[in-house]
Amino acid sequence: MTMQTKTYNLLEVTNGKPIKLWTQGVPVEDDARQQLINTAKMPFIFKHLAVMPDVHLGKGSTIGSVIPTIGAVIPAAVGVDIGCGMIAARTSLTAADLPDNLAGLRSAIEKAVPHGRTSTRGGRDKGAWENVPDATDQAWSALSGRFRLITDKYPRLEKTNNRKHLGTLGTGNHFIEVCLDEAGRVWFMLHSGSRGVGNAIGSLFIELAQADMRQHIANLPDRDLAYFEEGSQHFADYVEAVGWAQDFARQNRALMMQAVIAAARGVIRKPFEVALEAVNCHHNYVQKERHFGEEVLVTRKGAVSAKKGELGIIPGSMGAKSFIVRGLGNEEAFCSCSHGAGRTMSRTKAKKIFTIEDQIKATAHVECRKDADVIDEIPMAYKDIDQVMDAQRELVEVVHTLRQVVCVKG
Repeated sequence: MTMQTKTYNLLEVTNGKPIKLWTQGVPVEDDARQQLINTAKMPFIFKHLAVMPDVHLGKGSTIGSVIPTIGAVIPAAVGVDIGCGMIAARTSLTAADLPDNLAGLRSAIEKAVPHGRTSTRGGRDKGAWENVPDATDQAWSALSGRFRLITDKYPRLEKTNNRKHLGTLGTGNHFIEVCLDEAGRVWFMLHSGSRGVGNAIGSLFIELAQADMRQHIANLPDRDLAYFEEGSQHFADYVEAVGWAQDFARQNRALMMQAVIAAARGVIRKPFEVALEAVNCHHNYVQKERHFGEEVLVTRKGAVSAKKGELGIIPGSMGAKSFIVRGLGNEEAFCSCSHGAGRTMSRTKAKKIFTIEDQIKATAHVECRKDADVIDEIPMAYKDIDQVMDAQRELVEVVHTLRQVVCVKG
């Protein structure tokens, strides 16, 4: 294979492992490039870093990066939204079955799933359950035993939002959508992670890694690269806690999907089937995998697993297209693909540049919030999703193209 036909760019790193970037035709900021170079210099990186086309600067590590390691793990690379990811399910409904006015469907979904956050002193957080429903309790009872093993060692994790956050959406770029595919079939799709408890687990272990390394931290290119070495107690505890948080996140998405379906059944009178095609995938996580004949830990920070034949979800920004994809099992990319379009500017900058009028125009075809608080999610703050998909044509193939008709934001 000659260099010309390769669909990735190669960046050689002095005193580090090379970086392979599937970013042809899409922008890569200098800050993100520097962050990647810093990571590539860590002595335990396996083979090379793989970088997805939605790459941009992140807190802790670069979003859109796949970091394979041997004998060590970097908690800040996984970050605090452990197990954040997507779930999507196709229904037997078509566009014609949806009501002409979608506001009722949107409000039914908003009522069914706690979302957002209110932090009033002594008041209840509207983003948590006041009365935990039965389905959540059943799911929690399957998770609570392993959680107790973790809190026995780390008691401060007990006081987190755990059971009361299971089946809730959260804030930021988390959303619930009703979409139509290329054949006019209705899909439900949502984006969320491990909520308060995952955040607390991530934050605790990031602190512990920095404390464990305080003698050496000055030698690291960035304190966020503090790591645990395999064989240490903290390494084992982190792998256990992060695995649990990822299971919590997967369950969290499944519960919300059930609630969305129930809400839709209350609004759409026609009986319908769901989960004719269903996907539930993380895009912020770490797990043991086999690559190039070796057992390694793979950290995907804003990247999705794309093994041969495996289904994944790549959402566009609010008002843009999203994709259900099938992995091509590209080993060079550690069988991964992007997790979205990727931001081209910070949330703060987007709020400075764009107005509510811009937001209304950009989301004219979607039943969603159009206020000052969601301007940072405007499509123009993201890369062009078609260019992003083209840059990773050797990583995944598109199975369905979805467009949003309803969007609920946290």
